[in-house]
Amino acid sequence: MAFPPHYFRQEEVLEALKKYWDKGMENAAVLERLHARTGVEGRYFSRPLEQYEALDTWGKTNDVWIETAVRLGEEALGGLLAETGLAAEKIGTIFSVSITGIACPSVEARLINKMGLPAHIKRTPIFGLGCVAGASGLARAADYVKAYPDEAAILLSVELCSLTWQRDNLSVPNLISSGLFGDGCAAVLVVGERLAKEMARKRTGGDVAKLGPRIVASRAIFYPESEEVMGWAISEKGFRIILSADVPTVVKKYLGGDMDAFLAGLGLTRAEIDTWIMHTGGPKVLEANAEALGLTREDFHLSWEALRRAGNLSSASVLMVLNDVMREHRPTKGSRSVLVAMGPGFCSEMLLLEWS
Repeated sequence: MAFPPHYFRQEEVLEALKKYWDKGMENAAVLERLHARTGVEGRYFSRPLEQYEALDTWGKTNDVWIETAVRLGEEALGGLLAETGLAAEKIGTIFSVSITGIACPSVEARLINKMGLPAHIKRTPIFGLGCVAGASGLARAADYVKAYPDEAAILLSVELCSLTWQRDNLSVPNLISSGLFGDGCAAVLVVGERLAKEMARKRTGGDVAKLGPRIVASRAIFYPESEEVMGWAISEKGFRIILSADVPTVVKKYLGGDMDAFLAGLGLTRAEIDTWIMHTGGPKVLEANAEALGLTREDFHLSWEALRRAGNLSSASVLMVLNDVMREHRPTKGSRSVLVAMGPGFCSEMLLLEWS
């Protein structure tokens, strides 16, 4: 994981937004109430709060996005390669995901140049999946290494949600998102079976050297006629959020049955899952997930904790929870986890993980 250097508590952000929305913010109490319900205590930001007012065009904002995305991407990817000891020539592909900015050449292309990575790396930049992209990117990386077992796939998620604020948008969805979403970057290594065995033989011991879980299977599910549930309305002003109050309803309607079908196809039930790695969608979404799956808040305690300390990082959120599980709450050998995220479409992606 990599984060910008600017971290602010929710109270500081709230005061800055009152000034940011000084025209038209007739009832600051509404903003205060919405922020208080997010479950967020603090977040990372791409710029100091006082500098956001100057970002008054999409062009200016996206320039900051590119600059910050490349810097965080280099930090996250460089740290990943150093920690795992992976030789760069083993990287067969990079999947880069984001929903908060655009770049052409894309971020991973700029990193290949900046970091001197091998020219043979295949690139797949993905835009439009939103929060689900952390899970979907992992699944696509796993698909790739099944075809190329001697290679590694990198998933790079860069989400700079603070750069999507809309000054003239005082809608409830925009006010909620201004208190919920934060900035961050994640890089994940997925290796093919033969490369994993090679890396295991070279391990020198220690927690850092441990390989992560095996991705056993994944399933993507699209919910028809749900386009207006979540997404962006994109104009010359940038990204205007679409965030329907129906998100928890959709979750409750579909997630339980879809999860049971996914697990049944693998000969499993929910009771045989030891750990749940859930995207930090927000309090109402996490509560809906728990209700749909017949689970408790404690089953998602790492997601609630990630939400508290960093907010919702869109596609990087579920990867942050996965990182916490791997580093601080690693399941025992043979344990199973399910990783789940949802996003625009409306859609979901779920992965079964098995720990070694």
